[in-house]
Amino acid sequence: MNGSMPSQDSTDSVSGRVPFAEALRFWFKLGWISFGGPAGQIALLHQELVERQNWISEKRFLHALNYCMLLPGPEAQQLATYMGWLMHRTWGGIAAGVLFVLPSLFILIALSWIYLRFGDVPAVSGIFYGIKPAVTAIVLHAAYRIGSRVLKNPWLWSIAAGAFVGIFALSLPFPLIVAGAALLGYVGGKLAPGSFSTSGGGHGSSKNVQQRPALIDDATPIPEHARFGWWRFCKVLLSGLALWTIPVAVLTAILGWSHTYTQMAWFFTKAALLTFGGAYAVLPYVYQGAVERYGWLTPTQMIDGLALGETTPGPLIMIVAFVGFLGGYANPVFGHDFALASGALAATLVTWFTFLPSFIFVLLGGPLVESTHGNLRLTAPLTAITAAVVGVVVNLALFFGYHVLWPQGLDHAFDPLALSILIASTLALFYWKQNVLRVIGAAGLMGLLVEFLVP
Repeated sequence: MNGSMPSQDSTDSVSGRVPFAEALRFWFKLGWISFGGPAGQIALLHQELVERQNWISEKRFLHALNYCMLLPGPEAQQLATYMGWLMHRTWGGIAAGVLFVLPSLFILIALSWIYLRFGDVPAVSGIFYGIKPAVTAIVLHAAYRIGSRVLKNPWLWSIAAGAFVGIFALSLPFPLIVAGAALLGYVGGKLAPGSFSTSGGGHGSSKNVQQRPALIDDATPIPEHARFGWWRFCKVLLSGLALWTIPVAVLTAILGWSHTYTQMAWFFTKAALLTFGGAYAVLPYVYQGAVERYGWLTPTQMIDGLALGETTPGPLIMIVAFVGFLGGYANPVFGHDFALASGALAATLVTWFTFLPSFIFVLLGGPLVESTHGNLRLTAPLTAITAAVVGVVVNLALFFGYHVLWPQGLDHAFDPLALSILIASTLALFYWKQNVLRVIGAAGLMGLLVEFLVP
């Protein structure tokens, strides 16, 4: 058995075929190159693990992906955690999941500080002027992508429309919309089950056929550590609860329950449990809490944070690190002379509480998933939730568009240059099929030209 690997049962013949050190190097590299949102990240995982490294078979990869799509949280990061766990037990899963997120955390802490320190510099403000309309187009395109995959019949269209009205006109909280959609999905699944079923592989799985058996192939026996057992289940559950409870208890004891850092821990734990449908689905909830309720940042800063999140590797939900940094920077626990350290600590805390549930879900459910290799499907409630997400994301696009086109409010001047960048970005995404990074780069350049050429 490879000496660099954790000790394991002799019947666990799978893990020994992939050296742990080699897997660590792969996960570390992946964390720095995982651009392109969840679809791009899953495609990259498939290309590397199934096609290039040949570590896992196509069917077992898709089987794990279907499970991760059922969970709240960033599915690409959960899929990486699952793959790491399957190959190298618990520590393999933790290493894969952490390295998928860590580079993005470091980059966003640095970019958040640069944003606060130099955001008023003309060149920087010009870039953000151009990026903001592009972000509006990106969110609208996200609504289209989700809707084109899910809204297949009048039932689901009605749920999407109802969610839009609920959050736009009635200002209903996002958790209530999710709960209502789940209830409608449950009832609709009983009355019209065909209208609430979706096909698996929601990200367009590759049709590449493997030419040689994978190291973890379809017929590879389930490794010992991946077999379900109540003792393992309880141990993971209790460990996860402790990893959440202890930091919250320490924050409460030292700072108090109402302190910014403690409230961030509680708020982003709830956000982590509501991210069905991807990061765009939870952004309205983050906005409602971080901007409207707690005032950790302004609406304009929220748009800028989304732009930064789109241009960095890792899950888009890492925008929460930007939110945490700004909230911690404005409420420095170490004093105003150490606002940078306070912001970095808040960003780290927010990241911890956002991603901890993902690790727990994967490590708890992995053995249950491995016990059967039948295809998992989205349940009727989850299908309805995803339909509701479409309406919520459309509302988010309108919210961003309002602040971009009327930056000073409806009582002030309309910005036609911002509209021009918005139209160009929309065409680039919908008509010319350009990727997000190119659109943001071009929009930033257009913003620079406006800053320096337009009087």
